[in-house]
Amino acid sequence: MKRRAFLAAPVLALAACKRTPKKVVAVIPKATSHVFWVTVQAGCLAACQEFNLELLWNGPTTETEYTRQVQIVDSMVARRVDGLAVAATDRRALLAPVERATLAGIPVTIFDSGLDTDRYMSFVATDNLEAGRMAARKLADLLNFKGDIAILMNAPGSISSMDREDGFREVMEKDYPNIHIVAEQFGMAERSTARAAAENILTAHPKLDGFFASTEPSSMGVLLALKARDLARQVRFVAFDANDDMIEDLRKGLLDAIVVQDPFKMGYETVKTLAEKIAGRTPPRRIDLHARIVTDRNLDDPEIQRIINPDLKKYIK
Repeated sequence: MKRRAFLAAPVLALAACKRTPKKVVAVIPKATSHVFWVTVQAGCLAACQEFNLELLWNGPTTETEYTRQVQIVDSMVARRVDGLAVAATDRRALLAPVERATLAGIPVTIFDSGLDTDRYMSFVATDNLEAGRMAARKLADLLNFKGDIAILMNAPGSISSMDREDGFREVMEKDYPNIHIVAEQFGMAERSTARAAAENILTAHPKLDGFFASTEPSSMGVLLALKARDLARQVRFVAFDANDDMIEDLRKGLLDAIVVQDPFKMGYETVKTLAEKIAGRTPPRRIDLHARIVTDRNLDDPEIQRIINPDLKKYIK
């Protein structure tokens, strides 16, 4: 009798697994090719492990493939996933597919970058306006509150980077009358395009005092242009989002500061909102994450290291 009970237990457990498979959540980033998004994916996987969910992670290769992102979202809606999270490449292009998901009864969390709609469950993002303001204050301090500067923007329609740029301009125009923004160009979320744009600005303004870039690819474009012209120690530069090359150059003094988000936490909190809804609870309507300024002075602080060096191999095999 005892042996029969022992044998029956796994059979019952297997039957229960078949009756209650893992819920499936789809997370659609703006792109999959940048370090930032890989770290977001790791955070999503960490949350899926904790809340016993299956993750479908899919996005366009670059942040300007608006049509491709629409196709991916529509495919997840057609698949009837249990939850959907989207970082919109464009504030308007994703409106229709996100609304289709909502009408299909799929809970939707918007993360990183917003949409021109309130038809979603939760919004998880860095406070990008304040992050841009932080960058402006840091660059102003580096310039002793005077000089000519340029902004290398991301791409039209991306609310997250537009908010950073708006916050940056707001503070410069309001608080620092002796600092003048003399040039602005788009990097179009591509390192090579960003470098060409930065080169154009440096050619047009050979006495430029400072630079701000609002994303990782734009930051890399500026950094490559400055290094190519041997201006990296002369033009003060505040970058946004970090990768290994930027951290190394920060240590060398080739860039002055980086505004960093917490992409791992962003991914984790995004999936957590979907897990809470699937479990029958009401997640927060909005979760604001805070940016940090990283310089050579605080680079090795444990909290900064946690943000810029997450253990990706633990989650992404």
